[in-house]
Amino acid sequence: MASYPRLLADVGGTNVRFAVQTGAHDIGEVTALKVADFPSLEAATRHYFTLAPGARPRHAAIGLANPVTGDFVKLTNHAWAFSVEQMRGALALDTLIAINDFTALALALPYLDAAGLAPLRPGKAAAGAPLALIGPGTGLGVSGLIPGRGGCGAVALAGEGGHVELMPKTDDEWIAWRAAQRDHGRVSAERLLSGSGLSLIHAALRAETGTVSAPPLKPHEVTEGALQRHDPLCMRAFEAFCGLLGSAAADLALVLGARGGVYIGGGIVPRFVDALAASSFGARFIDKGRMGAYLADIPVHVITAQYPALAGLAHALAEAIGED
Repeated sequence: MASYPRLLADVGGTNVRFAVQTGAHDIGEVTALKVADFPSLEAATRHYFTLAPGARPRHAAIGLANPVTGDFVKLTNHAWAFSVEQMRGALALDTLIAINDFTALALALPYLDAAGLAPLRPGKAAAGAPLALIGPGTGLGVSGLIPGRGGCGAVALAGEGGHVELMPKTDDEWIAWRAAQRDHGRVSAERLLSGSGLSLIHAALRAETGTVSAPPLKPHEVTEGALQRHDPLCMRAFEAFCGLLGSAAADLALVLGARGGVYIGGGIVPRFVDALAASSFGARFIDKGRMGAYLADIPVHVITAQYPALAGLAHALAEAIGED
C-alpha cells in the first residue's frame, strides 16, 4: 500500500523548492526557499517541516543541480554538502533518494502536457525515439530519456553534459570564448550557457569596445537591455547566447539520436521564448553539415511548466519504494 505523504525537493544553485505528495498524481503547493539562507539542506528541510502542516513524510526524493555518484553529495554551485544516509537518519525518514535535478526533469517529460510546453521549432517526433533535455540556469543542465525495451521503463541519463567543451562560430562568440579561456582556462558549455555566462558574454563584448570601468551586468539586465531597451551591446550578447544554445542543443540531439524531440528547461529560457524563436537558435540547430536534414525534422520545445521536475522526482521515489 502506498505510504503518503511524501516529500519532494528540487535543489538548484539559488533556490530549493519543497512540496508534499499526497497521492500518486497529487503534488501539493510548492514552497521555495533561498539556498543562501540556510547552512545546509537538512536545516532548510527542517524549516520547511515547520511550515508544512500535517503528518511528517516518511519517504523523500531530492533533485540536485550537481553529480550524484555516491552517498556524499556536494553542490557544484554552492557550499552545501551532506551524506544522504546520515540526513535520512537525522530526518527520521524510511527512504531518501538523491538524483541529479535534470535526471528528475527527464523523468518528468512524459508527464508534461501542452499547457506546460511552448513550441520552439516545428517537427515530427519519432515514436519510441530518445528525448534530449538541455537547460541554462545557474548552471547548464543536460540529460535525456531513453525508451526501455521489452516492457522495461524509460531510462533517464545522469551525466554532466553541461561540462563538455563548446565550439563558437560567430565573431562575438569567439570574443566571449577567448575571454572565458583567459580567465578560467578550459571553457565548458556551462561557462557561457548559464546566467553567469550571459553576463560574461556581455562583459567580454563590452571590454572589446574599450569600456571596462562599469560593473558587469546581471543576467536579467542583459536580457532586459536586449529585449526591452534594444541596447546594441546587450542585443549582441543575447544573440551570441541564443546561437551557442542552438548549436549545443543540436549536438546533444545528435549524440542521443533524439528524434523524439529536444526539450529546453532551466530558469532562463522560459522568460523569452518568442525572442529565442526569432533568434539564430533555429538556424544554428540545423547548421550541422551533412546532419542538417537529420535535425530538421526534430521538434524543439521549451518547458514552461512552473515546477516540472517534481513529477520526475515522484516517479523516481515510487520506483525506489518498489511501486513501479
